[in-house]
Amino acid sequence: MDLETIRTFIMTRGMDFGTKVVAAIVLWIVGRWVINLITGLLRKVLSRNQRVDPTLAHYLGSILGGLLNLLLVLAILQVFGVQTTSFAALLAGLGLAIGTAWGGLLAHFAAGVFMQVLRPFKVGDFVTAGGVTGTVKELGIFGTTIISPDNVVNIVGNNKIFSDTISNFSATPVRRVELTAKIANGVDPVDAAKRLRAVVAAIPNVAQEPAPDVEVLSFTPEGPLLCVRPYTSNDHYWQVYFDTNRAIVETFRDAGYPTPETPSIIRRVG
Repeated sequence: MDLETIRTFIMTRGMDFGTKVVAAIVLWIVGRWVINLITGLLRKVLSRNQRVDPTLAHYLGSILGGLLNLLLVLAILQVFGVQTTSFAALLAGLGLAIGTAWGGLLAHFAAGVFMQVLRPFKVGDFVTAGGVTGTVKELGIFGTTIISPDNVVNIVGNNKIFSDTISNFSATPVRRVELTAKIANGVDPVDAAKRLRAVVAAIPNVAQEPAPDVEVLSFTPEGPLLCVRPYTSNDHYWQVYFDTNRAIVETFRDAGYPTPETPSIIRRVG
């Protein structure tokens, strides 16, 4: 090819292709800005409506964003001359392969829909789901974002959550703190339980109904083992947990109880 032919090709085909590339880039930037604006407005409108749960608002926003992004891609393909009917026919021809490859994603999507209908938890609940314990931050199309107590962001697939046991600690007004306290042999367990029951009930944020449970749980070689179980809201769980441990130590110290010790083993030599 001579220089004149190359120049003619660049001036005709090259300019046309370059114009399409620039138009596609502009369309992508503007389209993404419009999509973010629309999804943001939808979430704000739904969040202002107190009858719409924040979890559902996030979920609907994610679905709308996905559909609009698909339309944007189709519009960009049309800029390059790709007919949407041909594109649809291509997707139909590859439907079996795509369905097989995306089977896991489709399962997560379907599980997310069922979770929205059944509502086992909502944004802000403290749950154990899919083997992860933490606070639900967002329920997405394919996965749920859970922030664990050590401030780690965990994204768990919806299908894993829906097919496993879900424990929602925020579903009821209060939850029980599970602790134990061991006293030495010779100490009256009834007196120890009475002392602890009064002190634990006075701890801030401990629920009065149901009242704290302090009873003899079992007997060990070192001495009786007491169960100490106050009730509190999920927001104050760890504060009550640590304050109760401190109350056990201080109550037994003020009562002058000895420290439980393992009985010595006496061997007979004969």
